[in-house]
Amino acid sequence: MRRFVILLIDDEERILNFLKTKLKMLSYEVILASNGVEALEQVQGQEPDLVVLDVMMPKKDGFETLKELRTFSPVPVIMLSAKGDDSDRIKGLGLGADDYMAKPFNPDELVARIEAIRRRLSSLERKNTPRELVVQGLKINFDERILIVRGEEVKLTRIEWLLLSELVVNNRHLMTYYDLLSTIWGPEYRNDVQILRTWISRLRQKIEIDPTDTKFITTIPKTGYIFNK
Repeated sequence: MRRFVILLIDDEERILNFLKTKLKMLSYEVILASNGVEALEQVQGQEPDLVVLDVMMPKKDGFETLKELRTFSPVPVIMLSAKGDDSDRIKGLGLGADDYMAKPFNPDELVARIEAIRRRLSSLERKNTPRELVVQGLKINFDERILIVRGEEVKLTRIEWLLLSELVVNNRHLMTYYDLLSTIWGPEYRNDVQILRTWISRLRQKIEIDPTDTKFITTIPKTGYIFNK
């Protein structure tokens, strides 16, 4: 059975070696990169299950690396940064990071967040998502992760696929902000409604035949969303 592979990206060799040793003791397989260019090559060549990405790096910083990464890979990403500002955290999450931790960080907390993402991935993969959905100009193949809108293939990020799957599984049922945030991002994000609104807006831009006329994802003000099949 293939072990869960983590790519660690940081220009500080001391941090890389420490985290590598800690994660390998927990039976994770670990690969390393010291800059953004090398990181992108590792993702393409090794296809890790999760990425831990530092922000401040030579050649290509973490934000640039993440932006380029999201053009071809939905791999979960935890960002690490010496900058603890809300604006940087929001920027990282907005670019497609799954989590964001400020340096200095507690290594045990990082491990806990890695394991939380791993559990959520396993849980979501076991859900009874339909193999395919075809409705009103929209064709979704959940097995192959292929989305066709008006005859054209549209790429979704991992977060967008998870959101869409959760909404479709609960078709015609209200999904509250709390439900979606806790399920997709984890209970620590249950009050981060603005992040959810941002991702729902992006998902709508991709799946709605007319983004100004939301036929599929209906907003219930101050409460949540309903997917209308």
